[in-house]
Amino acid sequence: MNYILAILLPPVSILLTGRPILALIVFIIWVPALFLSGGLTHPMFILLAWFLIFQAREDRRERRMDR
Repeated sequence: MNYILAILLPPVSILLTGRPILALIVFIIWVPALFLSGGLTHPMFILLAWFLIFQAREDRRERRMDR
């Protein structure tokens, strides 16, 4: 579900991965970039969100394996 949210609203998806400061920074950059470029920069933010979601999952997996 978080991957679908990353397509629509990348800053919210980043916030849900547990990175509130990064989500705020991305939101501040994402909104003007979305309007000024006509949406051409949106895929960059989607890829960033997907990478952070994947990284958070891997971190959770590692913590489970360490127990």
